[in-house]
Amino acid sequence: MSVIIILLIISIGVAGFFLAAFLWSVKKGQYQDDVSPAHRILFDNTTETTQQ
Repeated sequence: MSVIIILLIISIGVAGFFLAAFLWSVKKGQYQDDVSPAHRILFDNTTETTQQ
């Protein structure tokens, strides 16, 4: 029974770490630009592919 409690504490700790990392990344603006990655492929530089 004590193993279950230890694993539960560890899993809550890991989940808390990932939640803190996610909130930190949102606070730092990692998810601000959600439009340009979809359009970036349309304006790709074609001179790089022809030089191969």
